[in-house]
Amino acid sequence: MEIKVPDIGDFTDVPVIELLVSPGTVVRAEDPLVTLETDKATMEVPSPVDGTIVSLSVAVGDTVSQGSVIAIAEVAEAAEETPAAAAPPAPEPAAPAAEPVPAPVVPEAVEPDGGLRATPLVRRLARELEVDLAAVTGSGAKGRVTKQDLLAHYERSVAPAADTSATGGAGIPAVPEVDFSRFGPVRTVPLSRIKKLSGPHLHRSWLNVPHVTHADEADITDLDAYRRELDDAARPDGYRVTLLSFLLKATAAALRQYPEVNSSLAGESLVLKDYVHIGVAVDTPDGLVVPVVRDVDRKGILELSHDLADLSARARDGKLTATDMQGATFTISSLGGIGGTHFTPIVNAPEVAILGVVRSKMAPVWDGETFVPRLMLPLCLSYDHRVVDGALAARFTAHVAHLVGDVRRLVL
Repeated sequence: MEIKVPDIGDFTDVPVIELLVSPGTVVRAEDPLVTLETDKATMEVPSPVDGTIVSLSVAVGDTVSQGSVIAIAEVAEAAEETPAAAAPPAPEPAAPAAEPVPAPVVPEAVEPDGGLRATPLVRRLARELEVDLAAVTGSGAKGRVTKQDLLAHYERSVAPAADTSATGGAGIPAVPEVDFSRFGPVRTVPLSRIKKLSGPHLHRSWLNVPHVTHADEADITDLDAYRRELDDAARPDGYRVTLLSFLLKATAAALRQYPEVNSSLAGESLVLKDYVHIGVAVDTPDGLVVPVVRDVDRKGILELSHDLADLSARARDGKLTATDMQGATFTISSLGGIGGTHFTPIVNAPEVAILGVVRSKMAPVWDGETFVPRLMLPLCLSYDHRVVDGALAARFTAHVAHLVGDVRRLVL
């Protein structure tokens, strides 16, 4: 049977960056076959059946879309249909063995730009960096320009601009290379795929978005007591009720109250979104990924807890799909399980704001007559100052704090 690329969301012409099997490999259903790389994440295409790989229809550097054939497999059940004990006797005279039929030669697609070979991801990055791909020497197969080739060329081209900055040059000075081995033993390890993908995106957001971070605190004393009750009841069913579920619900309500924070900037217009999908940063062994919880404003705390448990487990196992990573209107980055007092999260453009949360702590709070111990949660809202001003940021954050301060308001 033909194994095809399944639904990978809105992505087309996605480059193949790794082949995980070869002809003759025996696979089980859900075993990964190839790895694809979009500008959002990497994803593995699993085998839909048990069987043996007969041939591969793609190579590293090829691009595929939904429905593209990536491999031919002999399904295990089909291979077992004829029992070995029932083998018929050889006919007389025996027929000569048939010559193997060579696989058809598929001509390579004609590359645009005068035959220059590069994936759509590299072409898009070249446009964003304003680099002429024709000037980049490719190190990939058949001279294909890889992302590493492009970034290395870009760094070399930026370096001379730094020399003229004192006389009006506009280039950003490059960080000088240092031979650290001169000072002691070193080890060089490659970046994970996730960090290779997220690095340019974060850099682009930091350079393009005028960041401001607003800090506030929320009193979650009563909420935490209620959360613990729900969590104790949920444990026998195999999931947890965490503070993040309540933060999702409160943030969704605040985004409905202040729709400009749930928008994106498009030229001189503002795209206001009538849906609330919130990305949640999840820590994995390879780095942070941001799966999306959809329609947060329409779900209750327990349903959100189930969604978070499912997305977090699939993120750690590397099972997230492209669709799981798309469509966010806002992002929450929670470091509460690790620690900290405050931090400045980077806006996940084209979103216009991101909420950072760190560990809550007991603190003395004046109630008008005396100091009482209360569990206080620091909130850090980074925002795009072109869309969100300081007053709006303060009102939005205060509204979130108000909602989690009185859990009854989350049902209003």
